[in-house]
Amino acid sequence: MNLSKHWASLLDDYVIDLAWSPDGELLAAASASGGISIFRPKAVTATTDVSETMLHELPGHDGGTNCIAWAPATAGGAVSRMLASGGQDGTVKLWDADSGQHVTTAELGNAWVDHIAWRPVKSETGAQEGAETGKTNSPDAPASSLLAAAAGKDVVFLNADGSERHRCKPAPKTVQAIAWEPDGGALAAAHFGGVRLWDGDDFVLQKELPYNNGIHSLVWSPDNRWLVSGNQDQSVHLWIPESGLELHMSGYESKVVTLAFDRNSQRLATGGGRDACVWNCSGPGPEGREPDLLPHPAKVCALAFQRTHGLLASASEDGSVMLWSLDCNQPLRATVKMPSAATKLAWTQDDRFLAIGSEKGAVYVLSVEA
Repeated sequence: MNLSKHWASLLDDYVIDLAWSPDGELLAAASASGGISIFRPKAVTATTDVSETMLHELPGHDGGTNCIAWAPATAGGAVSRMLASGGQDGTVKLWDADSGQHVTTAELGNAWVDHIAWRPVKSETGAQEGAETGKTNSPDAPASSLLAAAAGKDVVFLNADGSERHRCKPAPKTVQAIAWEPDGGALAAAHFGGVRLWDGDDFVLQKELPYNNGIHSLVWSPDNRWLVSGNQDQSVHLWIPESGLELHMSGYESKVVTLAFDRNSQRLATGGGRDACVWNCSGPGPEGREPDLLPHPAKVCALAFQRTHGLLASASEDGSVMLWSLDCNQPLRATVKMPSAATKLAWTQDDRFLAIGSEKGAVYVLSVEA
């Protein structure tokens, strides 16, 4: 397997977030200092200057941008080019990525907006939208789109025009992570002490899942079955909210801040040390099973499974980026060494390109060939 550099650029600060547009044509990268860059990395050729792939430089947020998220495609398949961002100025901003224009600002208060996430959109067949559809692009988010934002102790739901739909009862502590159920039925919001599940339609509190420690990350399995938290107390906790089942996996070297599920909901990859631990979540789940341990030269700092295939991308703090095929006897398929540690990994929908953001501001796109 060949993993090679397709394109690279440099931001002015730490890459705090990056994301591909739903059609995989645009890459948004947010600098911790505030600016947001929109690129067309796929347009690069042997004769293309890197500057020609820059579509827009957006001012972002005063004090710093914390997160970005593309609006999903419509149920009919039209791809939105609306980008949302959250920042240290206590606002969520919406941007038209085609024109580079600021659309609107939602002021949520004085607390930083640390997390944003669009509600997943389902097609008529029940498949999650966001794939490369080939249909007409639109700068607008679907009218029915819903954006969740976490600012301090508040979870706020915003309409596609930036207006406030609902503000939930404040959490006891700062909201540290949010994650939509893949079918869009509920939003999980974690704080020190547990997770709240807010209904995606009427915003009532469905459930509270107690956990007596800090939570740094949340992920749902694509089949909606498992909700998983990565925790301050060097552990991973799993819930099946529908049945009330809970499992606990401890013994990590450090707090767990990166989690990833494969497309089939069978494998859960976790950081928290020099090994990426991959748990078997089929059937009764991982309790009592030994994980597959994928060794790294330094602490694992980012993980991402391909969207439609089975490869796992992992990154460690020494700058290594690795590809793993977990069905093989020798799973390590490729390794590249970056000048600095990765902060984010993101696959295109077709799994052909892997975007990497780094601590020193570099953004890379690697091509993957069998």
